[in-house]
Amino acid sequence: MLAGLSRKRIVLFAIGICFLAVMSLAVGFGFYLMSPAKEGGADQIFFVREGSNLKEVAGELHSREIITGKGLFLLWARVMGYSRNIKAGEYRLNAGMTPLKILSIIARGVIITHPVTIPEGFTIKQIGDLLGEKGLVNKDEFLALADDPDIAGHYGISGPGLEGYLYPDTYHFGRGLSSMSVIDVMVRRFKEVYAPFREIAKRSGMTMEKAVTLASIVEKETGLGKERPIIASVFLNRLNKRMRLESDPTVIYGLKDFDGNLQRRHLVQQTPYNTYVIRGLPPGPIANPGQEAIKAVLYPAKSNYLYFVSKNDGSHYFSKTLSEHNRAVEIYQKKRRKRHRKTS
Repeated sequence: MLAGLSRKRIVLFAIGICFLAVMSLAVGFGFYLMSPAKEGGADQIFFVREGSNLKEVAGELHSREIITGKGLFLLWARVMGYSRNIKAGEYRLNAGMTPLKILSIIARGVIITHPVTIPEGFTIKQIGDLLGEKGLVNKDEFLALADDPDIAGHYGISGPGLEGYLYPDTYHFGRGLSSMSVIDVMVRRFKEVYAPFREIAKRSGMTMEKAVTLASIVEKETGLGKERPIIASVFLNRLNKRMRLESDPTVIYGLKDFDGNLQRRHLVQQTPYNTYVIRGLPPGPIANPGQEAIKAVLYPAKSNYLYFVSKNDGSHYFSKTLSEHNRAVEIYQKKRRKRHRKTS
């Protein structure tokens, strides 16, 4: 009887000790999670790279003294399932934050974002330059991916690359994202904008690739919104008559190291994009058009125009016949020469 009571006391005592130990650990753990590494720590920019694991992130946080006790940090992150939700990007953290808050910020992906506006009509190269200058992508890697026909095929786009499908818009990107992640955002934005036009394009007998290619030419030919449907009608009329498009921007796109001075010799130079030489559309877009240019191609003006020439003020003169066009060219070229002489 006494032996039984003794064993019972020992078991209860052991349970009590274990309970106190667990409680002490829980209190200590809670104290750690709620205690910053340093009171009043200054903000630091902290990068989490694509593919980084929790152990690497915790090690970097510890080495920069943003947290103490790397092991406890890792343990709590795994208990809460955060180890599977580490978001790449640029974070603003400081040692005055509790480990609990730091984990929450990283797990929720509360990254620093940088606004960047891609103008309508920018080419892939121009987009790569802009994003590279802002430190948002590795330019060479970005261009290699954007020019890869296999990557385009992954998005259901048949063509030489993603030119035309990186939608011009204002984005907010975080540093540390991969070039592929940035491209994915832009292509998805294009698909979102293009979706309402799919049915009208289908009824017009125009594939997405053809519509975007022609829209890119319209985009480069004029910056005036009211002219886009008329410009589109000119090119569609020429295509229907099997006339060459003879668009200067297509010539320029096909030239390497273009210096800004388009010459007569360029117009006869053999490139896949030179619409003074080839018939029909070039093999792909020559820029990334905006919504209005796409809309102009699918809802063109009704006209019999076959030609247009710049009036040197941002607008164009449209003609139905070659003789009328030649007269307009002579008039506006003379004006341009006079203006050039006055300013030179």
